[in-house]
Amino acid sequence: MPTDALATRFGGGAKYRVHARDVAKVLCHRYKDGGEQYLLQWKTPSALPPSEAICSWHPLAELVGALHHVQKYLETVAPGSKQPIARGNFHTNRKRKEPGGDPLPLQLGGLATPSDSMRSSSREGSVLSISSDIVEDDPQVYNGVLQRKAGRITAKKPRHGLTTVKNFDASKLPTKGMLRAATHANNDTALRLIRNVFIDKLKTVNNVMLENRVDNTTPSLEFDFITEYVMRDGTWRVSEEFNAGCGHPCRPNMGQNVGCEYTRQCDCLEYAQVEESRAASSTNPQIQQRYREYLQQKKDGEVPDGAGLPKRFPYHNSRMPEVPQTLVTFYRESRSPIYECNDKCNCGPVCKSRVVQKGRKVPLIIFKTPNRGWGIKCGEDLIKGEFIDTYLGEVITNVEADERELRGGRAKASYLYSLDKFVGDEPDLTEDTCFVVDGQYMGSVTRFMNHSCEPNCRQYTVSYNKHDLRVYDLAFFAYEDILARTELTFDYMDKDEQEEEEVLRKRAAAAMDPDNKDWGHCNCGAKKCRGYLWI
Repeated sequence: MPTDALATRFGGGAKYRVHARDVAKVLCHRYKDGGEQYLLQWKTPSALPPSEAICSWHPLAELVGALHHVQKYLETVAPGSKQPIARGNFHTNRKRKEPGGDPLPLQLGGLATPSDSMRSSSREGSVLSISSDIVEDDPQVYNGVLQRKAGRITAKKPRHGLTTVKNFDASKLPTKGMLRAATHANNDTALRLIRNVFIDKLKTVNNVMLENRVDNTTPSLEFDFITEYVMRDGTWRVSEEFNAGCGHPCRPNMGQNVGCEYTRQCDCLEYAQVEESRAASSTNPQIQQRYREYLQQKKDGEVPDGAGLPKRFPYHNSRMPEVPQTLVTFYRESRSPIYECNDKCNCGPVCKSRVVQKGRKVPLIIFKTPNRGWGIKCGEDLIKGEFIDTYLGEVITNVEADERELRGGRAKASYLYSLDKFVGDEPDLTEDTCFVVDGQYMGSVTRFMNHSCEPNCRQYTVSYNKHDLRVYDLAFFAYEDILARTELTFDYMDKDEQEEEEVLRKRAAAAMDPDNKDWGHCNCGAKKCRGYLWI
């Protein structure tokens, strides 16, 4: 839901509001005049010395459009108290029903709109400063004045000679007295408001609920759910006019009315992985000759031509409608690119080679873990090879990704995913020129999926345009049968399975390496845990 709509719903009591882009950060909070108030440090058109920064106190009703700043502040000063929640847009459509406790109600009981304590002293378009009845050591505004106009509150430096302005060394805010008061000040209204704003975001996402049985925190309000990639400057997709679908002999009524049937003739599988074991054992002279040519091309370092060689359709189609399609073992284990049919194909929408493009079907739960932040659980039993969801975000250049990682630190790496599956298949497609998906601030539910050194899910490359080597889907499939309410995890490093003895040896060596001291420790708890996230 847009911020303006949320402001109308939750902050209707405030005639004027602070815009998020005008806030540098929240410094402190207090309970005054019957409600929570938060001390802001303002951004100004021209940078001010830290000691001269403009700061001011505001009730929550004025901060509905800047709640993520309040959320960031509360996460640094208040280690959430235990207040379990379970809400969301969640409808189980098959298999096991989701058990759980009663959710908290959405209603805020009026707490979302605390009284506007400054409204009585303001007029639209007027410039406000310290009221004469406010004691000098407890001002509402420091080092500036506030203007309320056209529904917006802004801050600016006062005119020269305005004596009612409280000048204070802002680098010393919050004061010790403010910090002491904050330890006793209630923040339940802000926490509940933050939670409800996120739940409103969840209402735009089908079959997802929020659960927190650990504390009263909420996933970041800076995150927005999207349904497709957001292409940024310097990135592009191959135009649809260059896409090609399967033609003759593919048609809807083939293969028991599930579309494409002949793998060696389906155009969508032109670049699909050759099933070499079948090719090697074939008695067909034509296949034998083509396979020899194929092997020679591989030996010469060329991209081999697999046309006419045995291949596999990616999905197994169950005859029972209640059982979902699953990724066949060949693709599940080889991790080869998966090519699905597309809108230009003759096989029709019911073709068995259309799974990921139809979107997520399984219900998911965003939940708080005791020691690894937020994670996701499945709301029902999953079958090995079952599609879960895709990883979405902003598609950016590799240069932009490096800059964002530099600004965001090592923690930023958790959200960056290189689209490098086809690096080397074209001369100009290299590690430095491939695109990157950044899912930190916008993406799908899988943004909350945690790492495990022994994951139960794996990520696969899925393409609907075989000629586009730069942009494709990152799809998660169950790598084993998974019971309902089990946390879903994948390996951030996407490593192949290793023997436990080898993992333990490498973990011990990593612990002794001083270069690893700044890397985050892994808390996955697996037997084969490598000890650190990025090694």
